[in-house]
Amino acid sequence: MYRIGKAEIEEVARVIESRYLFRTGSPVHATEDFEKAWAERIGVRYSICVSGGTPALIAGLVGLEIGPGDEVIVPAYTFMATASAVLAVGAIPVLAEVDDTLTMDPADLASKIGPHTRAVIPVHMVGYPCDMERILDLARQNQLKVLEDACQADGGSYRGRRLGSWGDAGAFSFNHYKIIAAGEGGALATNDRKVYERALIYHDIGAEFRPYAQGLSEPVFSGMQLRVSEVIGAILNAQLKRLDGILTDLRRVKRQFLEELTQEANIRFVCSNDIAGDCGTTLGIIFDSESIARRFAQSEGLDGWLPIDSDKHVYCNWEPILQKRGAHHPALDPFQMAQNQGLRMDYSKIMCPNTLDILSRTVFISLHPDWGDQEVDRRVRDCRKAAAAL
Repeated sequence: MYRIGKAEIEEVARVIESRYLFRTGSPVHATEDFEKAWAERIGVRYSICVSGGTPALIAGLVGLEIGPGDEVIVPAYTFMATASAVLAVGAIPVLAEVDDTLTMDPADLASKIGPHTRAVIPVHMVGYPCDMERILDLARQNQLKVLEDACQADGGSYRGRRLGSWGDAGAFSFNHYKIIAAGEGGALATNDRKVYERALIYHDIGAEFRPYAQGLSEPVFSGMQLRVSEVIGAILNAQLKRLDGILTDLRRVKRQFLEELTQEANIRFVCSNDIAGDCGTTLGIIFDSESIARRFAQSEGLDGWLPIDSDKHVYCNWEPILQKRGAHHPALDPFQMAQNQGLRMDYSKIMCPNTLDILSRTVFISLHPDWGDQEVDRRVRDCRKAAAAL
């Protein structure tokens, strides 16, 4: 969490003073207000606030009618939840390489599209936007649905449009480690009324009994309980007002690093598909070998880290998926479902070698929007010193 304070306290106090914390029927309607504001900010017609980024992905896949018999392509570098969400709807995740932008490689995506592929989930990792134009071109050519995973890129943009508004739907996370945060929470955004209605039904086990049910065209089916309370909605309303300021300051900090170090020997930045829309949360520097990357990362004052060490975000550590343990009960396990036999589930720890190579040669420096010029200058000097010592 970057920024939090009195505004969040005041918003939560309004909810507590109402003595009504449940979102349905709330006199404060904090969550409803956030959903409307989030849809407007992202530039879509509909938004649903849910309990996390993973529920947003699952609800999105439900909205897109993905299920048993379907393959969904996901990148090999992302939180395991991206692939687990595919399993949650009964489908099979197929892994694609990332390229030197640390996001899904469109060329490898093209090679991974098969006769059972129904959707693709590009992930805007560590605030870096995916190449959405090329990905959407491939999706259209192959009649695939696109669900953007923007959980690490709240408010980011690509070619002037907010991330999460390019595909058929977009998923966001607001947990403690995200650009705006409420401890937990997430959102699904879409322009498609059918996707919205199906996701809305799925996210609320009580949908049949809600006032909004009268306005639905989709028949109500049995869903889950992915709702949030009014307390989460209240915090998010205050956080949303901070979003653009946070992004402006993150981008300022990253721009200073890029400008100061662009001519520095031994430093080559990770490419961005849109540096203007890049969230600025992370400075990526790529080296010729893992040993050089580790020497740089361990230099004094740098606080650098290698993405290959972020176990939960690297596919070769996703043991439940690699070992094909897709559910708590065999009858519900997508890997054992009759409809999925013959789909691609030949996983191995070395199946995406380009991803492993890139992640092992990359150093990340996590940036903060509250760093002033003096702090940035100090860290730039540390980078110069570390690069000169390589």
